[in-house]
Order: sequence, then C-alpha cells, then structure tokens
Amino acid sequence: MGTTLQLVLLLLISAVLVVALFRALNLPPVLGYLLVGAVIGPHALNFMADSEGTRHLAEFGVVFLMFTIGLEFSLPRLYSMKRIVFGLGLAQVLVTGTVILLAAWLLGLSWQGALALGGALAMSSTAVASKLLAERMELESTHGRQIMGVLLFQDIAVVPLLILLPALAGSAESLAGTLSVAVLKAAVVLAIVLFFGQRLMRAWFTIVARRKSTELFMLNVLLITLGLSYITERAGLSLALGAFIAGMLISETEYRFEVEQDIKPFRDVLLGLFFITIGMYLDPALIAHHFLAVAGVLAGLLALKLALAAGLARLFGAAPGEALRTGLWLCAGGEFGFVLLALTMQQQLAAPAVTQIVLAALVLSLLLAPLLIHFSDRIVLRFVASEWMMRSMALTHIAARTIASDKHAILCGYGRTGQHLARFLEKEGISHVALDLDPERVREAAAAGDAVVFGDAARRETLIAAGIQRADVVVVTSNDAQLALRVLHHARELRPGLPVVVRAAEDADIARFEAAGAAEVVPEALETSVMLATHALALLGVPMHRVIKRLREMREQHYVLLRGFFHGGSDVGEHLSDAQQPRLHSVVLTEGAHAIGRSLEDLALSSLAVTVPAIRRRDIRGIEPGPETLLAAGDVVVMLGVSAAVAAAEVRLLRG
Repeated sequence: MGTTLQLVLLLLISAVLVVALFRALNLPPVLGYLLVGAVIGPHALNFMADSEGTRHLAEFGVVFLMFTIGLEFSLPRLYSMKRIVFGLGLAQVLVTGTVILLAAWLLGLSWQGALALGGALAMSSTAVASKLLAERMELESTHGRQIMGVLLFQDIAVVPLLILLPALAGSAESLAGTLSVAVLKAAVVLAIVLFFGQRLMRAWFTIVARRKSTELFMLNVLLITLGLSYITERAGLSLALGAFIAGMLISETEYRFEVEQDIKPFRDVLLGLFFITIGMYLDPALIAHHFLAVAGVLAGLLALKLALAAGLARLFGAAPGEALRTGLWLCAGGEFGFVLLALTMQQQLAAPAVTQIVLAALVLSLLLAPLLIHFSDRIVLRFVASEWMMRSMALTHIAARTIASDKHAILCGYGRTGQHLARFLEKEGISHVALDLDPERVREAAAAGDAVVFGDAARRETLIAAGIQRADVVVVTSNDAQLALRVLHHARELRPGLPVVVRAAEDADIARFEAAGAAEVVPEALETSVMLATHALALLGVPMHRVIKRLREMREQHYVLLRGFFHGGSDVGEHLSDAQQPRLHSVVLTEGAHAIGRSLEDLALSSLAVTVPAIRRRDIRGIEPGPETLLAAGDVVVMLGVSAAVAAAEVRLLRG
C-alpha cells in the first residue's frame, strides 16, 4: 500500500509541476503529461511499471474523451457544415491516410501496420487548434470553419478506426469475416440504442433532474457513460464506442451543457493519465539512436500533411492564402493519433522501433503546432503573393466606407452589445463604423444597411483604414481582453489623445485596461448589479427620484468621466442647447505647449468653468489629479466643460 501511495504521490507531483510549467509557456498540457510518462516510465527512471492495470485505468480517459466528442456531435451542425465535414474532412483523412499507408508499405511495413499508422498520422490536434482559434477570434473566419470541419470529421473517423484496428491483428483470411461481424454488431447496437435510446434518455434524465440533487445527477451521468461502454465491450466492440453513443444520445437533450461541465474533471484527469501511459512507451535511448529517422519522419509528416491539406482546401474553393493557412493549422499530429498509436502498439501491428520513431515524431509535431500557428500569417504573406492583394482589397473596402466620415466612432465588434450601441449612435445622428470578424453577421447586417465591415480591429492597418486619425472615440464592444489590449496599444501609438472605451468581462481586467490607456472601462458585473438594484428598488416602492439618485451615486463612484454629466441631472434638460451642455475633450500636450512644467493650479482652468477629471501619462492614468499636479510633454489632459469653455481652456494649455 505504501509503495502504491508513493507512486500516486509521485505521479501527482510530477503532473502538477510539469503541466503548470507547460501552461505558463503556453504549450499544450498533453506534452507535459507525455514528458512525465517518459521520465517515470520503464525506459528512464523506472518509477512506474507499464502494467496492464495502469493501461486499463488510462483507457477510461479515452472513454470520457469520446463521450465529450459524442456530446458535440450535433446532426443540425453536421448538416450545416456537410460540404466541409464530409467533403474536405473526408478527403483529408482518406488522402492523407492512403499516402502514408503507401509510403509505409513501400518502406517494408505490413499493410496492416501501414494502415494503422496512416490512420494515426492523419489526425490533427482538436484541443490545440480549437483553443487557438478561439483565442485569435478566428473560429468564424474562412480558414477557421474549414479547420473545425476537418477536425469534426477526424473525431467521427476515430470511431470506425477503433473498430478496425483490433480486427487487423487477426489473420488475413479471417479479416473480412471479423470486420463484417464487427460492423454488423456496431450497426445492431447503434440501431437499438438510437431507436429506443433517444426517447428513454430524455425521460430518464428528466426524472433524475427533478430530484434536484447534484450528486444523483453526476452518478447518473457516470452510469450512462460506463454502462453503454460496458454494453459495447460485451458486444465485442470498444469501450470508446459506447461512450461516443452515450454522448450522442445526451446531446439531443436539454441537459447536454450541464453534463459536459460535470464530466469535464473526470475526462481531463483520466485523459492526463492516458497520456502519461503513452509517455511511458517512449524509449529515449532508442529515439536517440534513431534520431535522424525521427527528424525525417517529423519533416515528412509536416510537409506531407501541409501540402495535402492546403491542396485539398484549394480544390474545395479556398483562396490560396486561406488554403495554406488551413494546411499550417492541420499539419501537426493530434490527441487521437496517440490513441490510435497506443492501440497499434497493443495489437502489435508494427515493430516497436517503428512505433517509437512515429511516437517521437508525433510528440515533436504537437510541440511545433503552436509555433506554426503563431507564424502562419507571416508564412502566408511570404509565400502567397495574392494574400497582399486580398488584404489590400479588404482594407480598401473599409477605407471606402469611412473616407467621408469625420469625428466618427469606431466600434470594435458588432455582436449584441455593438449593435445596441450602434442604434444609440444612429438616434443621435453620430456617424460610426463597426469592425467584425463574423462573415455571416457582417453580410446580413451590411445588407440591412448597417455601417459594419469585415475587419480585424486588433490589426494596426485595419484601424488606420477605419479612419482612426479622424475618429472621436473608439469603443471595444467585445469582451475579449486580448483584443481590447491590442486596440489600446495601437490607439495609443497612432493617436495618444483619442479616448478608448473598453468593456470588461472580469473585474481583474479593469486595472490592465486602465494601465494600457483606456479612457473609461465599463465592468459588466457593475452594470448588471446597478440595473438589478434599480429595478428592485422601484418594485419595492422606493420613489423614482430616489432610485435615480442612488443609480447616479453608484455610477459616480466608478465612472469619473461621467460625474460632470450626472450632477444636476434633474434640472439640466433638453431646453439647453448643445453649446450649453458639458462635454469631455482630450488635449495632447506636444513639445512647446504652454502648460508643460506648470501645475493645474497655475493654469487656473476652473476660472473658465472647466474641470480636469483625468490625466493620462504614458501607461499611467491619474484620476482626479490635484491642483499641485505638474504637467509634462506627452500628457493627455481630459477636460470637462461646455464647448466655449473647453475651447478656451485648450488655448490656455497650448499657447498660454
């Protein structure tokens, strides 16, 4: 017992430290698990034996992975993407697998081993690609849809491969009969489960959910997952197939998302154990001895998959730049490649030396995947001449929409928040342009007459084309923190005095955005609580003027730039002209300005009925600066007052 506990503790300590390090380096955690397995495995420190029990436990990681793939298996989604999934995806798996099969067969492998390696190496990393597509906001781009379509088909293709590979271990004479029986069993199980299961699953989950017990709900999910896995295993099929069917059945119910959250911890932990067992297969001495072979397989794998994926994407109508970008995202190996390679080793379909070389090449390709993706834009621009023209045409289209605009607003993102803001601006007669990366949304909104264009607001040249030099304000309506930081960086570089308003999904982002130069940060949690409090007070019978007062006070505590507008809100109405309304104005103190080296008290802006609610200096934003504050070159002074007073104050700051 002591020895077992020591091994468990060693495994946990190693996994926590290595995975934490890999996450800090923005590398896939799967590489950390593989490294742990290689270090503690029988070929290195030999702290953990490659036992049958360990591999059997790790197999449940694949079970829960296939379960989550089943949860994402949506027939409407498949139908909407059928051309990409069953066109480009099917072609990529078949062509890549066939070419690798032929190459391996010509190099002396048996056709069974060559087929197994072809299936394993045709796979790409769903975890890495989907995560980076989401981070880079490219899920809805042309190449993003192609990549996700191919990955979706690869996930589906794993199911028949899990049935096929064990059958290959038998004799060639019995192969046809074994495969026929396996396919027949799979068809019968699928027919029974899908015909009766969909009705029973929704009814059963409803009964369980009515008990309102989290513990019972979780136990039920485990029962369904492992129960169907047991049924398919008893039928002579794989555990993973049963888990996939269970996920498919639950995906058609309204409990799908709750189940996905409940199962995630089990999946991640057990899948980590699976990759540790894969790492235990790695033999560093053998890999070092065959280093040139590993490097050759790695280079050949990346080049072949890149060429095939890009070529097939081109055949399916993608532009040259998009096709090359798709190939760069898909050329590395993936998690299911390890799953199929482990099955290949267990069934002894290829020699140990061969599987070691392929396994090492897969690990290195997964390590290179984030780097290839990071530099994909530069590679495309370097090798695809037409990409420059496409970029230029896109920027020209944006510039054409904004060339007549002056003192306009630039909206970064045109989701629900961006569209609501656009409606407010339209009612005030303020010109604006919105930038968005969802082609369907842009197409439909532009057809309806909205001022929205396809463009990446995180790019410097896109903001220039959108007229940032003539704009009065930039508003980041997306809740993507990285997009906001990039926009703030470019805005500060191109126009230091231009106010940028940023939406913050998390309170922790507020300080970062303010340090990056945001004129105002709107935290979602605060606004939600403000509106909840407003409605609650009104329904509790609090007089409306007191509700408005509380609302004003709460916002005044957080939005310094709005304080001048809220004070006296009850007696400042529409009978005042625009010239009498207080407004904000930012002034950049360039070299030679009169105010440089002087304090706010010396400048006596209050005598002009102008207040200074904020000063931005480099990366530091000062709120409510004191009268003793000395101004320096490059400062952005934010002033509040009526038009005439602000104009006079600007003259005093710049010319004295």
